[in-house]
Amino acid sequence: MDQQLALEILLDGHNVLLTGPAGSGKTYVLNEFIRHAKKAGKHVSVTATTGLAATHLGGTTIHAWSGIGVHDELPEDFEDYLLKSRRDIIETTDVLVIDEVSMLHDYRLDMVDMVARKVRDDERPFGGLQVVLCGDFFQLPPVNRTDSRDGGFVVGSDVWSQLELVMCYLGEQHRQDDQLLLDILSAMRRGDIRCCHAEALLSRVDASLDSTVTELHTVNVDVDRINAERLERLDGESHVYEAQTTGKENYVASLKRSCIALEQLVLKRDALVMAIKNSPERKYVNGSVGTVVGFEEGTDYPIVTFRNGRTVTMKPDSWELRDGDKKRAGLTQIPLRLAWAITIHKSQGMTLDAARIDLRKAFVEGMGYVALSRVRSLDGLSLVGINQMALRISPEALRIDGELRKRATEDHARFEHLRARAVKRGKTVAKEAAAKEKKASSWNERLEKMREKHPNAYRPWTHEQDELLKQDFQQGAPIEELSKKLGRHERSIVLRLQKHFGEDIAT
Repeated sequence: MDQQLALEILLDGHNVLLTGPAGSGKTYVLNEFIRHAKKAGKHVSVTATTGLAATHLGGTTIHAWSGIGVHDELPEDFEDYLLKSRRDIIETTDVLVIDEVSMLHDYRLDMVDMVARKVRDDERPFGGLQVVLCGDFFQLPPVNRTDSRDGGFVVGSDVWSQLELVMCYLGEQHRQDDQLLLDILSAMRRGDIRCCHAEALLSRVDASLDSTVTELHTVNVDVDRINAERLERLDGESHVYEAQTTGKENYVASLKRSCIALEQLVLKRDALVMAIKNSPERKYVNGSVGTVVGFEEGTDYPIVTFRNGRTVTMKPDSWELRDGDKKRAGLTQIPLRLAWAITIHKSQGMTLDAARIDLRKAFVEGMGYVALSRVRSLDGLSLVGINQMALRISPEALRIDGELRKRATEDHARFEHLRARAVKRGKTVAKEAAAKEKKASSWNERLEKMREKHPNAYRPWTHEQDELLKQDFQQGAPIEELSKKLGRHERSIVLRLQKHFGEDIAT
């Protein structure tokens, strides 16, 4: 199924499993659906099985949203202990999204279902919510720990068949451009790795790559050590960026744990870095690798030349912990992290032009598939080593995939009539995008003109500029003089003074 048809099925209000191989565009379709649904006035609760996946979508974990926490079973009177704020969110939700569903235990999906039915006082599955599950069962599976209840994939839950999910199995490939790598990944998904595939991978052990690339490792301790060592080797001054947060302490702590952005980012010139968010202007994407080439005068923002040839001044971006429609916490930081090394877990959702991958310590089925599917081609892959576990796929995932593909074929035919609406929507979106681009171009031209007279127009105020403004104003400097000295419009100077001294201080 293609992305357009999947989006129309979602917008038609059906319960859906959105699945498909790595790089097939699941996250793109999910984000488009969320955007359209919110624009239509629906209350969308965006959740995921891990905090990291949740922050990519601007949501929270399904465990927190439902109130089940880390519990393995619900007490009989559990609804009596739910906070009113939690009940309000569940009651007012129209659409529940659960991403990275391959990692969710079957019994926990049933627990969430029970919570929703009870709170909403509705015996339909999930209390009548539209439920959108997203994930790929060939990627990381549910983890069974010795101190908790064992469980399997969500297809084994009691509520699975009751949901009557439409299977949107995306088949297009938007990442790999190498047929041999695609063959290897497809063979892994069939559980049919042959000698030719193994030999192709082994030929990439210690393969030399054109430039310094990101290393993918299985454990955090290796990643932290490598990044610290490589940064220490660089000469030059360290530039430190502290994350700014808003919200209650417990929510901020939760956001920090799950967010890929660092509390403290330390950079130097020539540091290898990775973008950890998509650029709104499409100058880089989550996973784009580049080198710090300098720091902007005045703001100290890092200037990065990415592998795509673009040089970008990296400004702070924000991550949010949202609970339904409510923002619980926010974190603002430069959207970069050191890129000499990263864990395979944190690489999920990323596209890398090249990577050096260490799979000698792969310890769970699907880990090798996640890592290998990050790169575009075998030419961009260098293996430090690989063990047998790295090539294994869960037998249960293979069985599930066969059933999903069969049902997806039937659902594709059943909903083909929605394609006409998809074509119409595509034309509307193209028209809106053209108008938006024209508006942005016009604004950029106006901004460029403004900066001929006021060089700092619409640039963030630095601490040093603020201190200079307050000092000179208190010493009697007129607004016109401050405007020229700080390179800003007189109205901007007045508004900043009012922020510091009150609305009556400067008029």
